[in-house]
Amino acid sequence: MRIAQVAPLYESVPPQLYGGTERVVSYLTEALVEMGHEVTLFASGDSVTRAKLVAACPRSLWHDPDCRETLPHHVREMEMVFEDVSRFDVIHFHTDYLHFPMLRQHRCQSVTTIHGRLHTPDLKSLFEENEEVPLVSISDNQRLPLPAANWLATVYHGLPRGLHTFRGQPDNYLAFLGRISPEKRLDRAIEIARLSGRRLKVAAKIYPEERGYFAEVIEPLLEQSHSFVEFVGEVGGREKDEFLGGAAALLFPIDWAEPFGLVMIESLACGTPVIAWRNGSVPEIIEDGVTGFVVEGIQQAVRGVGQITTLSRTRCREAFEERFDSTRMAGGYLEVYRRLNCYQPNAAEEVAHAAGTTARGISGGRKNAKVRRSVAFPLWGATREAT
Repeated sequence: MRIAQVAPLYESVPPQLYGGTERVVSYLTEALVEMGHEVTLFASGDSVTRAKLVAACPRSLWHDPDCRETLPHHVREMEMVFEDVSRFDVIHFHTDYLHFPMLRQHRCQSVTTIHGRLHTPDLKSLFEENEEVPLVSISDNQRLPLPAANWLATVYHGLPRGLHTFRGQPDNYLAFLGRISPEKRLDRAIEIARLSGRRLKVAAKIYPEERGYFAEVIEPLLEQSHSFVEFVGEVGGREKDEFLGGAAALLFPIDWAEPFGLVMIESLACGTPVIAWRNGSVPEIIEDGVTGFVVEGIQQAVRGVGQITTLSRTRCREAFEERFDSTRMAGGYLEVYRRLNCYQPNAAEEVAHAAGTTARGISGGRKNAKVRRSVAFPLWGATREAT
């Protein structure tokens, strides 16, 4: 099958350090190549892949000192994708909504994975005007602001099984990994560690627009808590693996509807349980009392820290392998492509699919008229067909 994966250009695919969407695109691309599909990756020129790389810019935009505006580069990327859509059986977009107008001008099969939070005041009219665009959510919770959108399925993110190392005997510290922003609530993590009497290691990226928040809120907290909080900065690769694997638990005290939360499954892959707030996708990813604790306040989180030793790190790793490995994710997307009538699995893939890819890696989505219309109108063009 000839598949185009269209990634954002902010980070390389995969990112060297922090970066969620581009990392997932990399895992999906490599898994599809491994399955024998012909994959073309549209991404920044410093990306590394076994697929055919089409560089829409020389280097990732957030690491290019000459880049002042990111939009022109993404517009050019769309022009490169749509230059000849006959090259692909399906075009898989991970670039928000920039390509929506062009889909009406070109006869091609496409699907769009929405990676971010859906803010209804900004997006409701856009989605209503483009109700035919096939969409995939990364959690069921992500859909709630716009439940009537054309959701074909939910496909959870996945990681390669060999990416992270299982560690059955962790150190005694708690971990926080993410970016420094108000909604990630590092301040909560610090308070949980203080009340628990545990060390906290913080691996975090600080974006330029959040330096003010860091200076005003977080930096003073770090100074006050220096006796038990260690700020290690941004980590990736082996450092991240050791950071997560050595933790007794990952703290995920978010204050917003996180669409997925890749760090949670990275933690599970290391065998490290997660203590997370009941927000967004958390109840879908973490099984309360099994792979972590889903909490609604600091005191519940502190109690969870005290009960961490009752959880099996082996079971955390097993849950990752059962639900969140990249092969399962790729199988979920192949099922989406099949629903679009642009992919017919062979006998071996049918057997593998029946053995498990539908069970946990993909949720069925809206099994209604919009899904069925994709069969009736398999291509974009004169009619405004849907998924």
